[in-house]
Amino acid sequence: MDEEATELAVGTRAPSDAFMAELCPESLLAATDEALRTFESDVEALRGQGDEQVFDAIKRVVLVLNEINEDHDGAGYETEEREQLCLYIDQTLTERGIDVSALAARRGISRTEITDDWRDW
Repeated sequence: MDEEATELAVGTRAPSDAFMAELCPESLLAATDEALRTFESDVEALRGQGDEQVFDAIKRVVLVLNEINEDHDGAGYETEEREQLCLYIDQTLTERGIDVSALAARRGISRTEITDDWRDW
């Protein structure tokens, strides 16, 4: 977005070719950042907790992201963003010492399915 704004300002990009602000409005970015910060805090507090508490934290962030997406006409997160959000959830858990593969296996799913029960985006 910054690159596009700079190009518009210096005239190397035509306004008709500018679409990032529309695809990623500040309201979407701010709400998503807040949801992910809250998820990070929730995960930090999970040290020593069981699988259900971990899945509760995943569920909470996914439901908030669903709301954010819906607030943006169901088009807040495109395919690339969806993949990035899922990867971010996985990496946040992994960085906090949670074995995501083992967590998922105990539930009979793959690590790529940990958000699927609640995810609408």
